[in-house]
Amino acid sequence: MVVANNKVVSVTYELRKNSADGEIIEIVKEDNPLVYIAGIGSLLPDFEANLMGKKLDESFSFSIPADDAYGPREDAAIIDIPLQVFMVDGAVDYELVKIGQTIPMRDQDGNRLNGIVLDVNETSVKMDFNHPLAGDDLFFTGKVVGIRDATQEELEHGHVHSHGAHSHDED
Repeated sequence: MVVANNKVVSVTYELRKNSADGEIIEIVKEDNPLVYIAGIGSLLPDFEANLMGKKLDESFSFSIPADDAYGPREDAAIIDIPLQVFMVDGAVDYELVKIGQTIPMRDQDGNRLNGIVLDVNETSVKMDFNHPLAGDDLFFTGKVVGIRDATQEELEHGHVHSHGAHSHDED
């Protein structure tokens, strides 16, 4: 069996940024592999494309340029938000609103975005809504550790149900 559309695929990998020997960003081991349904678009398109056709136990090594991963860093994604947005009962929670903190926010359309606090002053909070890996080339090395057919229920729900532990049935 090979990685193909509608297969449940399990992979282990090491992700580095900007070069094959760059900073390690993530290590996914066999005791908790990344498990996904191939071809449904839940992962970076180039990540999925590089795994298509791989066999069980086959190793892989590939890179994804920044523009094809999370895109370039955009100055427009760094914005000043009025401090009063962060007020609850007339006070700002400075444990939440502090430099380096990631805060979940919503845009004007209700989409969830994570922003990192860059600066706080008397009137505003400067936040960066770029993806943390925006502007970085990604380097993956790893191995395909599992391939199986997705169940009809998994395909309908668009995600993997592992070991019968997940159900959408109502009690």
